[in-house]
Amino acid sequence: MGSPRSALSCLLLHLLLLCLQAQVRSAAQRRGPGAGDPADSAGQGHEDRAFGQRGRAAENLTKPAPNYPEEGSREQRDSVLPKVTQRVTVQSSPNFTQHVREQSLVTDQLSRRLIRTYQLYSRTSGKHVQVLANKRINAMAEDGDPFAKLIVETDTFGSRVRVRGAETGLYICMNKKGKLIAKSNGKGKDCVFTEIVLENNYTALRNAKYEGWYMAFTRKGRPRKGSKTRQHQREVHFMKRLPRGHHTTEQSLRFEFLNYPPFTRSLRGSQRTWAPEPR
Repeated sequence: MGSPRSALSCLLLHLLLLCLQAQVRSAAQRRGPGAGDPADSAGQGHEDRAFGQRGRAAENLTKPAPNYPEEGSREQRDSVLPKVTQRVTVQSSPNFTQHVREQSLVTDQLSRRLIRTYQLYSRTSGKHVQVLANKRINAMAEDGDPFAKLIVETDTFGSRVRVRGAETGLYICMNKKGKLIAKSNGKGKDCVFTEIVLENNYTALRNAKYEGWYMAFTRKGRPRKGSKTRQHQREVHFMKRLPRGHHTTEQSLRFEFLNYPPFTRSLRGSQRTWAPEPR
């Protein structure tokens, strides 16, 4: 048998081992089941985060849509509906050139027609256009001839006119072959001409029904077919002239000059004083 001291030391050593084992077990219980390996704990954390994201996405899909009001005032709908960037629509300015072009092609039945009286001087024949009683049209009239006196009526507010002889009352028209003819009724579109002021200050008369066909006369004063005319040709160039002895009596064509008394500045420059008109 051993000595009592050795037996006591063995007993103390055994108790110490039991205490150490009890401390290890308590520490393991406090850390939990996943606190053993750091790598395992990191993998477990990633899985938990992925599971949380999938759960939130599923929750958003199953979440009911907001109930927007179908009826109500505009202020109530704007307060509930989400704010959306509004598109600003910019309206283009009206094209007045296109408006004038379109209205010039329509006969004006409301406005008062402007009536002018003049002669058409042909550049090629050197004479004036005349409408005879036998419905013939030529450019062989002298200045002041009664058959050369023409009355021009506006058809639109633009430059479209109807030309008729003052002596016979017949309108200058153009048929489908391009020949100038005289008609007693000038309401058709074939009796309407567009006045075009050229760069050389001459005037060309283009038919409204047959685009590109002009009133033209040869050197002998005979009418030329409109299908053979162009704007740059001398045969289509005319000059407006007043008949001999014809004077305008319209007051609107006369200018009135108004004499205003001159004014002078004072020395200070802040007030203006009117000086009496010299006599």
